[in-house]
Amino acid sequence: MLNLEWLRTFKVIYEARSLSAAAQLLFISQPGVSLHLNSLETYIGQRLFERDTRKMLPTDKATMLYHTIIEPMNRLEETEHAFHRKAKVNKPTISVGIYFETFQYALEAHISQLPFNLITHFGEYPQLLQELHNGNVDLILTPHNGNQHNLEFTQATSERLVLVCGSKTQTAELKKFIEDGDKRTTSKWLSRQTWYTTTDKDYLRKFWAHNFGGVPTFQPNYVLPYFSSVLRSLRNGEGFAVIPEFLCENDLENQAIRLVWEHESSLEHPMYFGKRKNTFYTNELKQLENMLTRSLIKNEVEAA
Repeated sequence: MLNLEWLRTFKVIYEARSLSAAAQLLFISQPGVSLHLNSLETYIGQRLFERDTRKMLPTDKATMLYHTIIEPMNRLEETEHAFHRKAKVNKPTISVGIYFETFQYALEAHISQLPFNLITHFGEYPQLLQELHNGNVDLILTPHNGNQHNLEFTQATSERLVLVCGSKTQTAELKKFIEDGDKRTTSKWLSRQTWYTTTDKDYLRKFWAHNFGGVPTFQPNYVLPYFSSVLRSLRNGEGFAVIPEFLCENDLENQAIRLVWEHESSLEHPMYFGKRKNTFYTNELKQLENMLTRSLIKNEVEAA
């Protein structure tokens, strides 16, 4: 099916003669512009531009297509602007990409306080970053930084990663290795145990590098969709996991799980806001950033 966004992007490229200029005008990334153009060319089955070193040169097919769509596209944009002006009188709509459990913990309870409409996108970092690139979301909150030229990342707060185990896990031998400061033996012993993780194994890799100076030499036994699934599996059971501390505070307090290594082994992991440098929603995004930051810091203070 022909996507109208492909035609919109094609129209701007045709008029600007540049992918980078089109990206700036559309407020999306240059890879996003290229993706739209490639999709349209695949759909049509013909090349629409010849790529010159400095500009995009339209083919005869592109010129024909442009003159075919320009009038209806202009009418469509006029209609869109008219409705957009009406919408601005009410509330703008902001899209945020966030980990599901971070949303539950830091934002869900405050939704009714937002002075704008909100659409949430859940996923892991690569997916959220791609959606930010493509203009599908306005803001992401992730434990990863980026250096894309059209995006900006600022640190929001930090989360502490801790090693926990199920309450029935036998750890007497492990505690002795830890007390002796024998990290090599500790690493080998832990590598032989039952491990739980989420599909984003980066938490486990970072924790292992921080404490043992390398990468895990084992594959986790159970890879689950969310940390809440990991916690439910560990509760009153056996096994190990590396989890953000704010997500397991209640289980630690209720002794359904145990902290294995106190805070000598914990890792402070920064959390970042990511957004496009050119955005219509500067004020709204700042409000959302402030709300998320206050919520995360408040809960950190309460946990301490």
